[in-house]
Amino acid sequence: MRDDSTQAGSTSPADAMSPRTPQERFIASMLAGALGDALGYAIEFHDIGMIRRYHGDHGLTEPVLRDGVAQISDDTQMMLFTAEGLIRAHVARRIKPVDNDPVPEVQHAYLRWLHTQNRPWEQAGGPYAQHLQVPDGWLISNQELFAPRAPGSTCMSALLNFARTHQHATPDHRINDSKGCGGVMRAAPVAVWSDDPAEVFWAAVGTAALTHGHPSGFVSAGVLAVLVHQLLRDVSLPESVRMARELLVRWPGHEEQLRALDAAVQLASKGPVGPEELKETLGEGWTGEEALAIGLYSVLATEGLRSALLLSVNHSGDSDSTGIVCGNIAGALYGTRAVPPEWLRALELRDVIEALATDALTEFSPAAPTDPAWTRRYPAW
Repeated sequence: MRDDSTQAGSTSPADAMSPRTPQERFIASMLAGALGDALGYAIEFHDIGMIRRYHGDHGLTEPVLRDGVAQISDDTQMMLFTAEGLIRAHVARRIKPVDNDPVPEVQHAYLRWLHTQNRPWEQAGGPYAQHLQVPDGWLISNQELFAPRAPGSTCMSALLNFARTHQHATPDHRINDSKGCGGVMRAAPVAVWSDDPAEVFWAAVGTAALTHGHPSGFVSAGVLAVLVHQLLRDVSLPESVRMARELLVRWPGHEEQLRALDAAVQLASKGPVGPEELKETLGEGWTGEEALAIGLYSVLATEGLRSALLLSVNHSGDSDSTGIVCGNIAGALYGTRAVPPEWLRALELRDVIEALATDALTEFSPAAPTDPAWTRRYPAW
């Protein structure tokens, strides 16, 4: 559970010297991921030439505000619903232990997200709409989430297909052959699901495979979740990469992601490179393996959260997805004290992100709540 030392944007000199707790690192992973998403969302469809024309030779250097707010995209929205699905899955297992698979509850959560994208619940809810006339739980009650922010067509079509057919997609029963980055960009919260990194990898793969059927579209999610999982436990970033790589190679179809992962590590040894070399070496971030590689490279090649986020979005590609992946990793590495407070003040849904991250830490603690108010907030069914 969060205490005062983990409050983002309020670091004192004494706090700066104190150890980073797993709680601080997880909250920072969620917040910095959202900040990376917000930075990149403003320039997502701009090539580097256009970014430089609008923002100067150094590219984007701070969030772009719309009506005083740094807007998030569908990436952060889906990250939040992933976290909520995991909480509800854990509540269900505590009430009635049946299995250790959170994917059905995360599928349910994604249909609640689908409802926020201008889809009536009777269409978006699928089998769950047969039980409830309106979606339940606390997260969906936040009306600010009801804002379409360039949702990915693959995610939308896959979720609508499930709503119609009630058939879950899995790595063995794939809904498509997409390796888009829509699976990895939402996967970081899976880091809290288990103490076992292999279980975390497996669960993240399962959540991504709900919408993305190519191995690079779902094993990339496993890599990100394990990187965050290890960093929460104060494992060094190189060692976290080693663990994620070890688990990655156990999965069929891992080769493309493995090449991208190794290329990211190799490129980072040169330090920050220009957007042109980044594109030539790692791609543009539109696919799972590329988004993971660019996000990881940006953390490895820099020495701070701010510089990592800016490096991750200033390129010709899917800047919001590479930004959220970078932020998830960098936040878990550096903690909340490294998150620029002036950026946080403008972040859309900051309070919701912090509240949900804190709730996840509470649910996955030894003293998880048992009162009715908690199960109304996170219904288990």
